[in-house]
Amino acid sequence: MMNIYESAEDYLEAILMLQERKGNVHSIDIAEEKGYSKASVSIAMKKLRENGYISMDKTGVIKLLKPGRVVAERIYERHKVLTELFEKLGVSSEIAAKDACKVEHDLSEETFEALKTYSAKL
Repeated sequence: MMNIYESAEDYLEAILMLQERKGNVHSIDIAEEKGYSKASVSIAMKKLRENGYISMDKTGVIKLLKPGRVVAERIYERHKVLTELFEKLGVSSEIAAKDACKVEHDLSEETFEALKTYSAKL
C-alpha cells in the first residue's frame, strides 16, 4: 500500500462516514463536516482523484475507489474501536472521539489489534 498522509486518511474517512449517513457525497458536505474551506477540500479531492483513491462524476458526487475504501475502512474501524475503548475507560464521548482522531493514524497494527482484543473483553 502506498504511504498516505494523515490528512488524506481523514478525508477518506470523512467520505466513508458521509456515504453511510447521506448516500451521495459532494465536496461541500466534506467541507461542512470537517470545518474546512471549500478551496482546501477541492485541492484535496483533486489529489485523491489523481492518486486513484476516489472518483468524481459530472455532478460532483464523490465515490471511494477500492484503494480509498481500504484506507477509509481501516481508519474508521480504528476510530470506532478507540472511541469505544476510551469511553469504557470513563472518558466523555466528545473527548473520546477527539482523542481517537489523534491516535488512529499513528498506532502500529500490532498495538491496534491488542487494544481491539482488550476492548472486546471489557
